[in-house]
Amino acid sequence: MDPDCPVCRTAEIVCGKWTLLLVRDLAEGRSRFCELERSLAGISPRTLSLRLRALEEEGIVERHTYPEVPPRVEYALTEKGLALLPIVDGMRSYGEQWLGGACAADTQDAAAPVAA
Repeated sequence: MDPDCPVCRTAEIVCGKWTLLLVRDLAEGRSRFCELERSLAGISPRTLSLRLRALEEEGIVERHTYPEVPPRVEYALTEKGLALLPIVDGMRSYGEQWLGGACAADTQDAAAPVAA
């Protein structure tokens, strides 16, 4: 690994399991832990917690805690996190063109009725 290579440094961040799927889901806006856990079928709560913490430390995700009882915590992408969206979009386009299929979230959006 070349620490000066921007491709290597970016790959080190985004190639962690679940990372780009978290970015994809957070692209829709703020989400709570339980919402992310539901949308990422198969992720354990511990893994989700560790991934969110690592993304926070990288400045990709920010955590908002609301002073309520019980406490409410939401996660959102930072400007640095939003800058990863072209990578996710490129992967979506590549997958649709070369691998077939669509994301479950995209399929649900297409099936949802459009409000007038």
